[in-house]
Amino acid sequence: MRTRFTVNGEAREVEHDTRTTLLDALRDQLGLTGTKKGCDHGQCGACTVLLNGKRVNSCLCLAAMHEGDEVTTIEGLGSPEALNALQKAFVAKDGYQCGFCTPGQIVSATAMLEELRAGDPSFASASLEGEMPLDDAEIAERMSGNLCRCSAYPLIREAIAMAAEVKS
Repeated sequence: MRTRFTVNGEAREVEHDTRTTLLDALRDQLGLTGTKKGCDHGQCGACTVLLNGKRVNSCLCLAAMHEGDEVTTIEGLGSPEALNALQKAFVAKDGYQCGFCTPGQIVSATAMLEELRAGDPSFASASLEGEMPLDDAEIAERMSGNLCRCSAYPLIREAIAMAAEVKS
């Protein structure tokens, strides 16, 4: 089966089995290994990518379901030569330990900040409408789908808060 989609701004086409996940197509066929395979069950968030601007666990998505869609991976957010604000903040705040979960954390945080700007509430939000302050509890709730086995959570939250200030 063939599926065509846009990955990091570039039109791509993959030939794959109907059971191939988006994660496996990205990693194995397109060579985009920044997106990590963690649990392969949608529980850890290491495989988080942006699909049409929304964060998803790519291990739970079949590639065949995304004909014509737009996918953004960690490679599409910045490069070692040109880090984006979140990537710079993760470096500045040591928001990583082993680094395995870091790409998923950064992609998820990118979407989380957009959700906040759009006024989408979370379980931790004080109100369903209006201004939602980005405090530690709000960040923790919004990032709860991304696990870090090294427990760098305080540093990850500091990095996200730092990047949010830069983007404001």
